[in-house]
Amino acid sequence: MSRPRAKMTNNFPGCPVESTLSFLDGKWKGVILYHLLSDGTLRFNELRRRLASVTQRMLTKQLRELEENGLITRTVFPVVPPRVDYALTPLGESLRPVIVALDSWGKQHVRCQDGQRHVVEMPEEGKSAA
Repeated sequence: MSRPRAKMTNNFPGCPVESTLSFLDGKWKGVILYHLLSDGTLRFNELRRRLASVTQRMLTKQLRELEENGLITRTVFPVVPPRVDYALTPLGESLRPVIVALDSWGKQHVRCQDGQRHVVEMPEEGKSAA
């Protein structure tokens, strides 16, 4: 977790939204959690393939932070070539409703076209979508 976010969280201990977001901040953490929730235990390279535009360094950093926060476990197998598995902890699994809600909102409101993301408003009741 970055220092500025940690300082903000400490200054607002009564804000559960800010505190929760401090565990999910970072471009890739939510996506990592989504894939672990959807697919179960994954190896490092499996995660890397699912997050094609993330660098190895950034993926490693985000995984370490999730592990430090107790949301995922990292299991190293003493084999050649090295094998490392990542899985959700019960605490990480408890974020399922949050990740499912984000997925649902994205499916309803975000459209991807020509490499661009667009937010789409829901049609008002009684009116048809254009």
